[in-house]
Amino acid sequence: MLTQHSWQRSFELGWRNLWRDFRSGELNLLIISVVLAVAALTAVGFFSDRLQAGLWRDARQLLGGDAVVVSDKPTPANFQQKAQALGLKTNDTLSFPSMARADDAKGGETKLVALKAVSEGYPLRGQMSLLNLEGRDAIKPDLSKIYPAKPTREVPQPGQAWVDPALLEVLNLQLGDALWLGDKAFQIAALIDREPDRGAGFMNFAPRVMIHQSDVMATGLIQPASRLSYRMAVAGEASQANVQQFLKWARDEVAKPEVRGIQVESMESGRPEMRQTLDRAEKFLNLVALLAALLCAVAVALAARTFASKHLDGCALLRVLGQSQKTLSVAYAFEFITAGLAASLLGVIMGYGIHHAFIWLLAGLVDVQLPPSSGAPALLGLGMGLTLLLAFGLPPVLQLAKVPAMRVIRRDMGGLQPASLGVLLTGLVGFAGALMWASRDVKLGLMTVGGFAIATSMFAGATWLVLKLLRKWVPSDTTPRWLLLATRQVMARPVYAVVQVSALSVGLLALVLLVLLRTDLISSWRKATPVNAPDRFVINVQPDQTQAFQDKLSQVGVKDYDWYPMIRGRLVAVNGRETSPQDYTDERAKRLVDREFNLSAHATQPEHNAVVKGQWQEGEKDAVSVEVGIAQTLGLKMGDRLRFDVGGVISEGRVTSLRKVDWGSMRANFFVIYPVDNLPEVPLSYMAAFKTPDVPAFERNLLQQFPNVTSVDLRASLMQVQKVLDQVIRAVEFLFAFTLMAGLLVLTAAVTSTREERKREFAIMRALGATGRLLSQVQTAELMGVGLMAGFLASMVAELVGWGLARFVFEFEWTASLWVPVAGALTGAVLAWVAGWWGLAEVLRQPVSQTLRQASE
Repeated sequence: MLTQHSWQRSFELGWRNLWRDFRSGELNLLIISVVLAVAALTAVGFFSDRLQAGLWRDARQLLGGDAVVVSDKPTPANFQQKAQALGLKTNDTLSFPSMARADDAKGGETKLVALKAVSEGYPLRGQMSLLNLEGRDAIKPDLSKIYPAKPTREVPQPGQAWVDPALLEVLNLQLGDALWLGDKAFQIAALIDREPDRGAGFMNFAPRVMIHQSDVMATGLIQPASRLSYRMAVAGEASQANVQQFLKWARDEVAKPEVRGIQVESMESGRPEMRQTLDRAEKFLNLVALLAALLCAVAVALAARTFASKHLDGCALLRVLGQSQKTLSVAYAFEFITAGLAASLLGVIMGYGIHHAFIWLLAGLVDVQLPPSSGAPALLGLGMGLTLLLAFGLPPVLQLAKVPAMRVIRRDMGGLQPASLGVLLTGLVGFAGALMWASRDVKLGLMTVGGFAIATSMFAGATWLVLKLLRKWVPSDTTPRWLLLATRQVMARPVYAVVQVSALSVGLLALVLLVLLRTDLISSWRKATPVNAPDRFVINVQPDQTQAFQDKLSQVGVKDYDWYPMIRGRLVAVNGRETSPQDYTDERAKRLVDREFNLSAHATQPEHNAVVKGQWQEGEKDAVSVEVGIAQTLGLKMGDRLRFDVGGVISEGRVTSLRKVDWGSMRANFFVIYPVDNLPEVPLSYMAAFKTPDVPAFERNLLQQFPNVTSVDLRASLMQVQKVLDQVIRAVEFLFAFTLMAGLLVLTAAVTSTREERKREFAIMRALGATGRLLSQVQTAELMGVGLMAGFLASMVAELVGWGLARFVFEFEWTASLWVPVAGALTGAVLAWVAGWWGLAEVLRQPVSQTLRQASE
């Protein structure tokens, strides 16, 4: 047992060692590794923590309340009564598509609009904003300008309409003009800038027109066949307790068999825009942080072993002077824990500052006024920093306490030994657990941590095998002297060689993996919205207008466009058994069988739809191809016979293939497609998707010639999507620099881990007559050979791990490339040589006499 005096002496010795080693630079690599790992993890942690809190806050704004009851008929009275009984605020809105018309004196142009009727108190959550127009712009605004926004808690007055700015251009109107909706004319009183609960439904891409709820009946637009959407929003207390009570009651009520056409939306089922892109970006940021931490762990382990090797003689001298093993153990533990805590604190501070850079890079996509973060990311960072040093740095350093005093006169005694299996397993399990917690995704954590653990074992095994082959295959009589010496240098230290190649391979694996994933991830985002992506959808083209419409597109220079029949059908039977919402427990399945959904007919398989099961046969009759998602939701399988009711006409088909559809792409997609060009027995219309030509007044002329069609302009939405992608990509590339720095640290640590041994060996060679040029060639050959092998192994494994991450975590297509192993091997050779040139330059420059004198001391 250590006495109080011994504890005090141990702490004093640890503090002196810490200060001395810090000033000499021997702790630099350890501290930088910990700071980098902690900064990367906490930066992503703070950002993700605040982003999630912001999404929960904004989800209520996107809904217009804490929860919403959506129905195709007026909200039942019992829902209103229950909300009032629980003390909830309520607000009702009504939305439906309708045709808006300019006054005859203004040309009488028409346009499909998304009409919304609101009342006082709208919205319960979030805030409307209007364009702030002054002077001449208040009468006829210049839509090419960007006007400031003006928040408002008001709603349109009776007889007034608020409209999207794009509607003025299409109908050739200005503020104050009359806009006809059915039988009633409204005065255009304001231009909408932002509507918090607009949502992302297809009809919401049409220009918005907002009126007062008291004016709806006067328009005469509500007819028995009208497609109406009634929304009752509720808002409760800050604790959300009464909201949760209402949600539980409402969901139980909706589940009753006699209740149809009603659904409940909450924050969990809200509609955050671009959620898939944000989720992928957040996962990639987590992956970058995990890889940075893994690389830093390797750097810490290598640097700690180098640190311990340098202090062997000093510890032996302390043992001669009477210091006990316990005193030295406590001193070095104190030194490393203190250094780890300081480095972790610095990393947390850096991470907190860096996460603000993420928010700045994603400005517009992410609200700058995000809620404050919790303390969890800081605790994670501190824990990770201490785990790094305690699990990977401390074990070799604690061996210094076991150095025998005899090492002072016998240098061959008391060398470093491999850490015990128990110590290694404890450290690895603790580190793996911390990484799993930091990953925030089980698949991502398991594939990253498990993949790197397996890869490290593979690298060590492959290196050991290559060393045994080198011993047999390198002849001594015909091999150049520099190559012979280089191979013998490697084979003379087989354990060091395995560690060095494995460490280099792990570092290069992370770099290659990130480069490949980053490239393919960004490519998958870009493919969803390429430069020539369709930005206009035209629907309701009648069969007798087909030729004239296609001729019109040719006249304005539109050559490439999607052209599909649109068939509205309701699924009425599967395998001869009639279907109803009561047959399903899943809410989405109930909604799907309770309404019509989009079908189409096309003999050729859509190029943007991949068949994942079965086979697409052009022109096959009595067959249908089903989207894989809806098949899973409705429990459909290959060979099932589906019966659809299409406007009173029955159409049947057997499921012959399942397709994977990217609903985020700007292309025409359908739940069900008949693999034939014509279905003459069913009523249908046609749709076209194309890039809007640069022709003045194109939409106005198109609607004049085909007044019955609906033209949906997605240019503004597509520009927003492109902006979002650019911002996300900038944030991804920003954090990518962290892993590059961590990778360089590993390369430096791996290459310089044998510096002291190299000094002594090269000094002996020079004393025996070897020239500086020969030794330089030996070192270059050894480094480039090790780097070449590490790069090749890393690239091969990166292809495999990348495929797994792409398919199971990020869910995008992964394309393996034959050039990756070659490029990885060459890159590894160059990076190892550069790291060696920078880290081992003094090995060749140091005088022989100085090296031999140090070796004999």
